[in-house]
Amino acid sequence: MQAGEIKNIRNVAFISHGGAGKTSLIETILFNAKATNRIGSVDNGTSIMDFDPVEISRKITINPKISTIEWNKHLLNLVDTPGYANFLHETKAALSAVGGAVVIASAISGIKAETERVWKFSEEFDLAKLIFVNKMDKERADFYRTLGDIEQSFNITPIPLYLPIGKEDNFKGIVDLTRMKAYEYPSEPTAEFKEVDIPADMEGNVEKYRNKLLEAISETDDTLIEKYLEGEEFSEEEIFMGIREATISKRFIPVICGSATKNVGSKFLLESIINFMPSPLQREQKEAKTKDTGETMYLNPNDNDFVAYVFKTFIDPFSGKLSIFRVYSGEISCDTDLYNPNKNEMEKFTQLYLLQGKNFIKTDSVKAGQIAMVNKLKFTDTFDTLCSNKKKSCIIPPVELPEPVLSFSLVPKSKEDEEKVSTGLHKLMEEDLGIRITRDEQTNELILSGMGQMHIEVVTEKLKKKFNVDVDLKTPKVPYKETVKASAKGQGKYKKQSGGRGQYGDVWIEIEPNERGAGFEFIDKIVGGVIPKGYIPAVEKGIREAATEGVLAGYPMIDFKVTLYDGSYHSVDSSEMAFKIAASMAFKKVAMEAKPVLLEPIVNIDIFVPEETVGTVIGDLNSRRGRIQNVEPQTTGQHISAEVPMAEILKYAPDLRSMTGGRGMFTIEFSHYEEAPSHITEKVKEEAGSNK
Repeated sequence: MQAGEIKNIRNVAFISHGGAGKTSLIETILFNAKATNRIGSVDNGTSIMDFDPVEISRKITINPKISTIEWNKHLLNLVDTPGYANFLHETKAALSAVGGAVVIASAISGIKAETERVWKFSEEFDLAKLIFVNKMDKERADFYRTLGDIEQSFNITPIPLYLPIGKEDNFKGIVDLTRMKAYEYPSEPTAEFKEVDIPADMEGNVEKYRNKLLEAISETDDTLIEKYLEGEEFSEEEIFMGIREATISKRFIPVICGSATKNVGSKFLLESIINFMPSPLQREQKEAKTKDTGETMYLNPNDNDFVAYVFKTFIDPFSGKLSIFRVYSGEISCDTDLYNPNKNEMEKFTQLYLLQGKNFIKTDSVKAGQIAMVNKLKFTDTFDTLCSNKKKSCIIPPVELPEPVLSFSLVPKSKEDEEKVSTGLHKLMEEDLGIRITRDEQTNELILSGMGQMHIEVVTEKLKKKFNVDVDLKTPKVPYKETVKASAKGQGKYKKQSGGRGQYGDVWIEIEPNERGAGFEFIDKIVGGVIPKGYIPAVEKGIREAATEGVLAGYPMIDFKVTLYDGSYHSVDSSEMAFKIAASMAFKKVAMEAKPVLLEPIVNIDIFVPEETVGTVIGDLNSRRGRIQNVEPQTTGQHISAEVPMAEILKYAPDLRSMTGGRGMFTIEFSHYEEAPSHITEKVKEEAGSNK
């Protein structure tokens, strides 16, 4: 496939909620463009777009996929994106590399929460958009209801370019409002449509929406306004130019309708992508920062220096690391060295590929505007920049992805698999930037964090399928701490005699509270050599070790002082070990007299919810012992800031989803520790006792 001129390239992502038909629509387009000889199906596992074993088994898109096709002397890069909430971080990353988006609206379910979220992502990247109303042949499909849903959800004016002929089982074609022609389709999805007369019962609707279209087009140009007001007809060229200008400037959003599985409307969608979506030359130039000075610069597609941006990485068991990139300027051939300014390393491009789902197509070169793939780069990761001119290198800023919202403790089913689990997870982290892997220093648990329950399950599925490792998932422990609220003094004496040399250590200590965040402080006030200096470090060590398990529920004690002020020793039987044990005994005894308390972690939570669910969400936060800090109006809802005990929101994601119909989003970060209420303390103590 030849890229031809940059003006003939279109980079377009297909976005919507899961199940709206993105993948099926692209499969139909691939067939129409003769890239495949059959229409693949998600349901029966024959799709060339959803080819990952986990995607096939779950019948959903998890990772963005690229398909490059030629159509009417244009090169189109179509990006199929995930639509389920747990994988929308992948969609956001993919949207950073395109110039336009086709929003799929289901004629049955309309606009769902996930579609609203990816619409917001597309607005962040200032993408031109078309809307395709899909599933017109299904039961309960309603095109005009969906138009109303689009207008209400996105606060835009949708302008239909096509109207459906019939609906549900009687859906058989479309009326083209730009050319004032009607097309009827046979039941066989691989067959061509035929031109027919516009149905008589549709003439009123056709005239109404044709006038809406012409009025919207007239507002794009002063000359067209004059013609419209004077009742003059627009030429087909003027209509197409007006729609193109309106689409790119986002004056209005053109709407197409059809059925992906019946192959109705997909060719007109292709035509609309070419006619109305921007080429790389018509997009604002990509912003970057110079490597040396950090100054802002803008990448021009016509520049000679090659600059590309890696927006997705796959880890293939056979092919290794696969890096998918978008070229923003210049041209590159195979067997060329490139500089990665993010890593300050050189990379070699040995072979370049264009993509059609799971199929790789070798190519000799790629140029500005194209999307391509290279394998086996040693240093390059997702969101890295690649440059041909090291002296004039730049860095394209990475996409800001949502933070993980749900965590589980991950336990290998076999201890022998611990190393394989670690290796597999780190490889999956290269592929999926929504994963976080941490080791909890307090509980020693391996914590896997992700965007939701399904995301976590998919990661563990991939571990099994790709790396042959089985793991169990458990709710992570809350990292409580302990401290003291009062001062107390006491003795710890260890004396053991069992024939021969004995063991003797005797210490007197005082425990008192320290400032929050100050940690542990050890003060040596021994005078007169009642305890030899060589044994003092053993006393401190014994206290530190005993403090790691606290005295209430086995959690580490923090923010306290210990003063060693008296003791005694035996010239023969005393040892470092004896004083360490004595110090531990003293700590456990005295700490219990110093009013020990349990500290619980508090997190800051920022929640974005629709207006109508604010009361429900705030009420729920109050029931979780949350403290509302602020409620701030947003364009499409409310922003709630609160402080909440970590223990109350370990599984908050599905609860918020239920309360807001899937439209709520939240982020959390650790804030501080504070004393837990007595009933929580008793509950934690009981659980600790049962675990022991």
